[in-house]
Amino acid sequence: MGCSKRRVTTAGRRNRVGAGCLLAALLEVALVLGVSATAHAQGAVRSVHGDWQIRCDTPPGAQSEQCALIQSVVAEDRSNAGLTVIVLKTADQKSKLMRVVAPLGVLLPSGLGLKLDNQDVGRAGFVRCLPNGCVAEVVMDDKLLAQLRGAKTATFIIFETPEEGIGFPLSLNGLGEGFDKLP
Repeated sequence: MGCSKRRVTTAGRRNRVGAGCLLAALLEVALVLGVSATAHAQGAVRSVHGDWQIRCDTPPGAQSEQCALIQSVVAEDRSNAGLTVIVLKTADQKSKLMRVVAPLGVLLPSGLGLKLDNQDVGRAGFVRCLPNGCVAEVVMDDKLLAQLRGAKTATFIIFETPEEGIGFPLSLNGLGEGFDKLP
């Protein structure tokens, strides 16, 4: 299933630019997630659910295995323009998190935008930048999880300038099933 990258302006005009969908290779995920212990999950693929993978690993010092649901999109025309979306349950099973690793060079004050089936959901702030990208994190409540389960595509928008964003569509095919299978 192919994905496309769209340039999005604050006025809502769009100009399509070609891109491709790729599931992250083990090494890519290890590099992107290796610094963030709670989003470790760079281990082997445990299962595949539609366009999502469950990856599990036992991080150094952890008493139990941690798993995450992961999907990546990489732009064909810009090697540094890619996103990795990680959905996980905290070790205490009390919270559900979505972490998005965006490329370096994003405009941090603008945050990360999210649209579900072209309906604006809001923005999340970036919490830190690592050598491999900047991380936005959202605690997912039941309402957001239900919206993600009901939508077909999520478009994550990063901003290079206050006026111009780049949209990365991700398929939500398999997200609900994969989330239900997370240990």
